[in-house]
Formats: sequence, structure tokens, C-alpha cells
Amino acid sequence: MPQAIILFAHGARDPAWSRPFEAVAERLRVLQPDAEVRLAYLEFMSPSLLEAGHELVQRGTTDISIVPMFLGSGGHVRKDLPRLLAALQQQHRQVTWTLQGTIGEAQGVIEALAREAAGMGRTP
Repeated sequence: MPQAIILFAHGARDPAWSRPFEAVAERLRVLQPDAEVRLAYLEFMSPSLLEAGHELVQRGTTDISIVPMFLGSGGHVRKDLPRLLAALQQQHRQVTWTLQGTIGEAQGVIEALAREAAGMGRTP
């Protein structure tokens, strides 16, 4: 596939932590059936961003978007992610790498979180 989306999350020691991210990846596959969708993690879980990127390139992918699955642009997004992206760009110059905005800062996500928070504690 020439196009892919990597959902990049922090990672955790508890495998159950990744379930919401796996659900997002499954839904994204439905919404973007022509794109290869991968989860990648900064630490504790596999694959890493570098591993996922290399694997997609080996499969012939030429256009890869990276979506930081963080609520805010903290140190991992501002420092670690650019370093990792630079390594991918250096090693795979033939690929177009696009870094998307941090998912938690998207207006639709902020609105959804606020609506969910407003409804918590209410009985149906």
C-alpha cells in the first residue's frame, strides 16, 4: 500500500492499557480502507515508531502520516517524537512523512471529552 497512518501512543506495562487505541485503529481502518493503519509506541510496548515505520516502508508504503495519540503536546510530542521522525526521514528519504497535530488538541476531541465529562455521574 502506498499510504499509511501510524497512531503513535505512549505505551504502558499493562497490555490492557492499549485497548482504546486498538479500538481507534480498528475504526480508522473502516473509515480509511485504502490506508494501512498501525499502532506504534514510545515505550514499554511494541512496535516502536521506528519499527512500525521501517515495516511499512519495507511493504512499499511511500506516504506515511503519524498521529500523536496524546492529550497534549508535552515533552514526548515536542522532544521525543521529532527526534524519532528525523531518524525515519534520514533512513527513508523516498517516503513522505507527515506529522499530524496532537489528537487531544483537536477541537472535535475536546468537544467529545467535554460532552462525556458532562454526562458522567448521571443515571440513564
